[in-house]
Amino acid sequence: MPVQYPVDDLTTAEQARLAPHVTHPTRPVFGLVGLPETVKGALFARYSRYPGTLRRLFLDEFADSLPHDPASAAYDGAEGERAAALYDRIFLGYGDDSVAQLGGLHVAAEWCSNVLTKVLQRPRIGAYLEQSTRYIAFDVPMVAPTWQDEHDVVTPAGPGAGGYRYLRDPELGPGYREAMDGIFRIYADLIPRVTAWCAETYPAPEGTPPAAHERALKAKALDLLRGLLPASTLSHVGIYASGQTYEGLILHLLAHPLPEARRYGRWILDAVQAITPSFVTRVERPDRGGRWVEFLQEREAAADRWAANLGLDRATADDRDGDQARSTVRLVHVDGDEDDLLAGLLFEAAEVGEAAARRAVQGLSSEERGRMLADLVGERENRRHRPGRGLERLRYRFEVVSDYGAFRDLQRHRMMTVQWQTLTPELGAEVPDEVTAAGAGDDYRRALDLSAAAWRTLNDAGRPKEAAYAVALGYRIRYSMDMNARAAMQMIELRSGREGHPSYRAVAHEMHRLIAEAHPAVGAAMRHVDRETEPRLERILSEMRTEARAGGS
Repeated sequence: MPVQYPVDDLTTAEQARLAPHVTHPTRPVFGLVGLPETVKGALFARYSRYPGTLRRLFLDEFADSLPHDPASAAYDGAEGERAAALYDRIFLGYGDDSVAQLGGLHVAAEWCSNVLTKVLQRPRIGAYLEQSTRYIAFDVPMVAPTWQDEHDVVTPAGPGAGGYRYLRDPELGPGYREAMDGIFRIYADLIPRVTAWCAETYPAPEGTPPAAHERALKAKALDLLRGLLPASTLSHVGIYASGQTYEGLILHLLAHPLPEARRYGRWILDAVQAITPSFVTRVERPDRGGRWVEFLQEREAAADRWAANLGLDRATADDRDGDQARSTVRLVHVDGDEDDLLAGLLFEAAEVGEAAARRAVQGLSSEERGRMLADLVGERENRRHRPGRGLERLRYRFEVVSDYGAFRDLQRHRMMTVQWQTLTPELGAEVPDEVTAAGAGDDYRRALDLSAAAWRTLNDAGRPKEAAYAVALGYRIRYSMDMNARAAMQMIELRSGREGHPSYRAVAHEMHRLIAEAHPAVGAAMRHVDRETEPRLERILSEMRTEARAGGS
């Protein structure tokens, strides 16, 4: 039985309204066409909080505000002969990849696992929007009258269709399915219990609109329980990227060891070809894309082979039980010093070389250096006021062990190098204190145990990559983050914010502490780090602002 995906239940009129604007009417992956760029951006911005598909979102919230003239809006599948000829001549004839950076397009990738979402978001040059586990409860089964399989065959819903939102691959066996169903049942049962505890523990501040308080309570409960969701949980991802980014992404997907990734690689290729085929014309050429895929596969195989040769391909007892089996942040490498920082901040205003700038700052007293640095950093009234690129002279590399949920949020920052290891339950997981206080700790642990057992079964069966699907987001993963000081400032100040999830806020706090030890001046320049760690209703202020804006409009 092949993998199947749900198809939206659309009326004939809705299908006709949608047809001019999507490249594939039933597939999980499709392109948006015949729409203003502002509408595409608004669709993807709304995507993260909308529980349905992008097609349904367009029909529910955007279609009525747009002119309905299918004859003029229809997408004819042609990108323009002159544009295609120009692209072919420059891109293929001269090998100028920069041309592929000048055009972009939107693609929606739906019903993809939380393992795949990280692969889709790995390219640095692109914009990504993913459904949020904070605003959407994944306790509602997938329901659709018709389903489409990986071979584009559409069939009525039958036995095995529907159910909780996780990747359903018959190759993973009945034990995997039973474990996933058990985890989702626990998650669904705990949502009302934990929400009720939150309501008792965090009453509405005076003057809070009831609707804002209710949304904040829901977000809090879903935050506390997101660690139960397995990495097989299905999500929707909106992508806006250049042709060059899509080419690289598609090739990496086609070379990936997971069948799901290769499947989405083919679908994204089809979606891009349907809009701007010239962007990806090299992908299907055996001497270009074919050889590139082979190279990527050979490179992955070599890494696996050498890791095995050196005994690095399995967790040790220390990894499972020792210091590594807890959440940690380590600053493992630092590049640059205060002279590099000061010279870099002055470089663009100077008319001398770097050596002369360094000699000048080296001659300053400590008081003068402090005054100059404060002046160059400026009065930062909010976290969006960042110092100049001189901060990029300093670099930090962190090795982090945190729950997979925190990794999902931190990995999305574009201006850094992120590498991560395969998700397993070997580094353990913690039950949030508030979940225990809500009387749900035992059920939470039971779900984690189901996850670990399902992973072990798949891993022992020779499916180590696919075994990651069974691992709950609360389990820890080890990853490396390498960034300059300017990127670190942006990420730490954003992810330490009072409205953020406690697990990634803890990582941001520790990163700031370690940077302040290495470079006190840089730590001091991060003026908008929220260090408060007391349990609280994180989203209440944001929801109150949202309610106020809605009332004002």
